[in-house]
Amino acid sequence: MTTTTTTSLPQKPRLSMKGVWAFLIVLFSMPLGHALMILSEKLAGETYVFPTAFAIGLLGVGLLFWGFMAQNGTKQTLLGFLGGTLFWTGWVEFAYVYYARRYGIAPLLDPVTKEIITKPEYLIMPSSVSFWAMMMIGYILNSRTGCNLFNWIQRHCLPKKQTRTFRPMVHNLAVTTFMELNAILWTCYLLLLFVYDEAFIGDRHPITYIIAFGSLVWAMYLFSQLIRIQNIGAAIRYSIPTVIILWNVVEILGRWNLFKEIWVHPLEYTLEMGLILVSFIVFIAILYWSDRHHTKHKTRIEAEKQDEAQK
Repeated sequence: MTTTTTTSLPQKPRLSMKGVWAFLIVLFSMPLGHALMILSEKLAGETYVFPTAFAIGLLGVGLLFWGFMAQNGTKQTLLGFLGGTLFWTGWVEFAYVYYARRYGIAPLLDPVTKEIITKPEYLIMPSSVSFWAMMMIGYILNSRTGCNLFNWIQRHCLPKKQTRTFRPMVHNLAVTTFMELNAILWTCYLLLLFVYDEAFIGDRHPITYIIAFGSLVWAMYLFSQLIRIQNIGAAIRYSIPTVIILWNVVEILGRWNLFKEIWVHPLEYTLEMGLILVSFIVFIAILYWSDRHHTKHKTRIEAEKQDEAQK
């Protein structure tokens, strides 16, 4: 009698709703961040808008430090994400607003309707491209990241002897999430602003259509990978590039006036923005409760295994 042995093929990770919840959390943070900026300008007024922005950014830094001290990986990721969002809104975007207003930079207007196409702060943001390049060079030549593009460049363009010595630039998940969020936001802002600039490409150029379609396809691919991630913290971190790349499509479609961006007019769409805010909070609560339940279940199983081993 002959005995046959079968080798089981590796199974694909099963689909997980954790990736969907994480995706929705990051997705809803985008309109909420825009709305927070608009509300700060309208409600705080000229006198208090920049102290308010400073307080928002300071709160973001506070959340980052809270995440830095936290022991739980999911908590670190959530706090790093929330801290990064508030930091970008309060200190990065409003810094450009301050200097645009201080030096009287005029917005870009539509030559026919005279409506504002690009606000002054976004006209000067591309000047930071050299600092962005400096940071990207630092990541590529000195550290190991989870970015597939960086990994490809390091594998194919750098000496293997050097890349084997690379280590993550930061180890704390709160700081990692904070840095990656701001780096990706910065990258996509610069991409779109250079694309919109008629001196380079223009918002109706075929390249703009390619970027919009390419971003959609890329985001769909990333989402197909995201929904297989079982770890909540990892799902949130993977959702950040997925959503921000998808948001390129939203920004370009809004630039083409194909829909009205309700987050730019939050006081006119209080119900819709309120529902987005409530959903954002509910999804965070769902993920946080799910993580605590999973942690307790895992701890209980480990304790049972230890008891059995002692017996």
